[in-house]
Amino acid sequence: MDGAGSGNGVAAGRRSAPPGKGERVADWADGRLGIYALAKANMRKVFPDHWSFMLGEVCLYSFLVLILTGVYLTLFFEPSTAEVVYNGTYEPLNGVLMTRAYESTLDISFEVRGGLLIRQIHHWAALVFVTGMLVHMMRVFFTGAFRKPRELNWVFGWTLLMLGIITGLTGYSLPDDLLSGTGLRFAYGAILSVPIVGTYLAFFLFGGEFPGEDFIARLYPVHILLLPGIMLGLVVAHLILVFYHKHTQYPGPGRDQKSVVGMPFLPVYMAKAGGFFFLVFGVLALMGGVASINPVWAFGPYRPDLVTTGAQPDWYLGFSEGLIRVMPGWELNAWGHTLELGVFIPFSLFPLILLALGLYPFLEAWVTGDRREHHILDRPRNVPVRTGLGAAWLSLYAVLLIGGGNDIVATHLHLSINVITWFVRIAVFVVPVLTYVVTKRICLGLQRRDRDNVLHGRETGTIKRLPHGEYIEVHEPLTQGQLHTLTQHEQHPPYEIGPTVDANGVRRRVTPSQRVRARLARAMFGSASRIEKPTVEEYREVTSGEHHH
Repeated sequence: MDGAGSGNGVAAGRRSAPPGKGERVADWADGRLGIYALAKANMRKVFPDHWSFMLGEVCLYSFLVLILTGVYLTLFFEPSTAEVVYNGTYEPLNGVLMTRAYESTLDISFEVRGGLLIRQIHHWAALVFVTGMLVHMMRVFFTGAFRKPRELNWVFGWTLLMLGIITGLTGYSLPDDLLSGTGLRFAYGAILSVPIVGTYLAFFLFGGEFPGEDFIARLYPVHILLLPGIMLGLVVAHLILVFYHKHTQYPGPGRDQKSVVGMPFLPVYMAKAGGFFFLVFGVLALMGGVASINPVWAFGPYRPDLVTTGAQPDWYLGFSEGLIRVMPGWELNAWGHTLELGVFIPFSLFPLILLALGLYPFLEAWVTGDRREHHILDRPRNVPVRTGLGAAWLSLYAVLLIGGGNDIVATHLHLSINVITWFVRIAVFVVPVLTYVVTKRICLGLQRRDRDNVLHGRETGTIKRLPHGEYIEVHEPLTQGQLHTLTQHEQHPPYEIGPTVDANGVRRRVTPSQRVRARLARAMFGSASRIEKPTVEEYREVTSGEHHH
């Protein structure tokens, strides 16, 4: 009895022991937020793993670095166009008349502790952010990761790219140096070219005729508050959808539309993500410390009567300037008004070229009529038309980037700027077409090689002589995993209108959109755009034959 009583006393003592502080906090949070159930359901969620998925993480971590460094810079920058006479640390500019915005930028660079490093990290992070978004979107484009149910996430990503470009434009315009002022004057002239409302838009954005006195005060809240706030909301929504849908998977054994092969979100994925953040931050800090960028003191303050030699915007806006530089100076005069076609047409093409990339997923969904969910990625070679269109879009971007820097190319390569301008004018129409054709043929060639590898195996380089004297190369059969990867893609027949007259002789009405859809389907997914996969019968016939080596 005593022993039993003693045991019960011990048990009772254990039950009555008060919970620890951490346990009480966890119980309090779980009772109000349901954290335990949420964590139990999601923290062990499996995510696929591939090196290309890190492109999106580069964008995310660069964005975080931009926010952190931007907050630091706002503590010292003054968005004022009030004119002052500089008398600071940088002696070559002492006594020069400038705006307070430019003076505060010089103070950040030379007098604030760590100011120049933070400025350069901020600028490099902006470049890496936009670069990462473009490369990440092209990875998604070429592999078909934009298909259902991820169309909305594609729109979020495309919007982030557009906002990133605009935010970059407003950001490097704030210091009011000669380079940024030249870029703003370029933007001001482009806005003025808009028919009817161009003057109103320009006066609304700049507060009067350029350069005016309010444009920095107007750009500042747009750059540090409005655009980053919208982008932050889009980033959060983007991440929520990525977490909900999970990453798409590259084709391989054990992977289909319902199963996921990967690692759990916690602790593996989180540990890798945390380490990768510090890696990205370290690289950006290294770039900001050793690679000078945007040295505003070398350009001097903005003056309307001066233009810097070799003035170039950041690379992501170079193609927009290239459109205007290579466009003929066409003007149309009517009813006492002048329409600057040489500026308005390229100014309109700038968003349209980006819009073509944003709308493509919806065009493809309409052409295919495919409403299924897709969690397995395409190999770019198996969709040669899409791959060719993406490559053509990139080639157009590259050609216009050359046009945007035609003066730099001319001076460095010792060429005539007129020759470069005419080369870009012709290449804008020729290079994308050639790129599309070459890319499509390469994809078809790779499909033929995959078909040959499936039927005959991999070439080993070993030469064998048969009894009758013939020399052959020995082929090694592919593994089941390799065969699955090369043959798992679907090859549905493209959409067709079908017979226009039924069995009773009644003519069926065919709309113009159906005709367009059928033609696009034949061009994008017809027999001329794919190599048929080997059938099971073909594979068995070849592999079971006595001449299979």
